[in-house]
Amino acid sequence: MITAPWSRASHRYRTGIPWRDLPREAFGPWQTAWKRHKTFAGDGTWDRVLAQLMAEADAAGEIDWTVSADSTINRVHQHATNTTRPKQDTGGDIESQAEPHGPSTVNPQVTASAVLAAD
Repeated sequence: MITAPWSRASHRYRTGIPWRDLPREAFGPWQTAWKRHKTFAGDGTWDRVLAQLMAEADAAGEIDWTVSADSTINRVHQHATNTTRPKQDTGGDIESQAEPHGPSTVNPQVTASAVLAAD
């Protein structure tokens, strides 16, 4: 079975499947496809293929070089980052894990009536 290396990679990217799910009947072992893709990515083969395809498309007038700038800002939630929390004061009592005004006092009568009302 001989297939072009780019057909394996293009099928994978077109369908969005993992390497292991490449159809063996059409493309052979997935390990071979992955190794070739990794080799071609590392040695610049894919860059040269893209450059050649873009040069041919540009010469044929098939590329519109209009550039669009977007001012969208995406922020990551603080818990989604890989960083640790800064050691300095963050400026708020809400973020602090310690109780800001000493130990809290609970009125036992209010607590008991809340528990009885919930039952």
